[in-house]
Amino acid sequence: MLAVPGADVDLSDGPVADIASVLRIDNPAVEVRAARIGADADDPDGLHSTLVSAAEKRPEGTPNSVVIPLLATPHPAISRQVRDTIASAGVNAVTSGFINSNALIAEALHIRLAEAGLARADRVRLFSIVTAADGIIVATVGGQEAAAMANATSVLLAARLALPVITASLDDKPSVADGAMRLKDMGAGRLAIAPCIIGPEASQSDLDEMAAGAECAAPIGAHSNIAKLAAMTYGQAISQMQFPGEEKQLEE
Repeated sequence: MLAVPGADVDLSDGPVADIASVLRIDNPAVEVRAARIGADADDPDGLHSTLVSAAEKRPEGTPNSVVIPLLATPHPAISRQVRDTIASAGVNAVTSGFINSNALIAEALHIRLAEAGLARADRVRLFSIVTAADGIIVATVGGQEAAAMANATSVLLAARLALPVITASLDDKPSVADGAMRLKDMGAGRLAIAPCIIGPEASQSDLDEMAAGAECAAPIGAHSNIAKLAAMTYGQAISQMQFPGEEKQLEE
């Protein structure tokens, strides 16, 4: 179950629908659903209702859902919402950590920058861009924890681009303005922002702030690496589950 930040986000279109569609195609034996975090309990597409619906189709006593927050970086407030919703729904569901792999996220950010003409493409598709930026700000949401966790992603992106890369937060410190100042102190003249977000977790004001701060690549969105990370996260959660009867088998 992809838990999507935003009570009003459209689950039938955009990156959420695209990611869910890829997961269904690649994992035909798994039921894939998307649900809104923060929606009313009676919203059929809300996380609460979707959890209850999934539980009704599965045997009692077994975990009925793996809930994966659709996030590229940790977001403590959203993760807390997910846990509280599972508790209020009274279902046997587990929630994973946020989707993340520094290497795969860095690759996706690189590609989005290249698509916007702000960075060179990867080595396989290398070409010259005279308008490429010479300093990158990796912008996160989720406060200081998200920014701190994204530092490893920034280091890997810097290695891919051979450019200075600074991590900043759209909703805390260090801000995008702080990051821009640091890059300019390093001698970077043309700055670009790489939004380290899938999309729904950022508000319109967040997106407007990014666009006003410097040239900006598109959010990660439905990049294939996100679907890959979601599948990996699901597999890891399943491998750590204990189902009825397993404990007895282990004892025997």
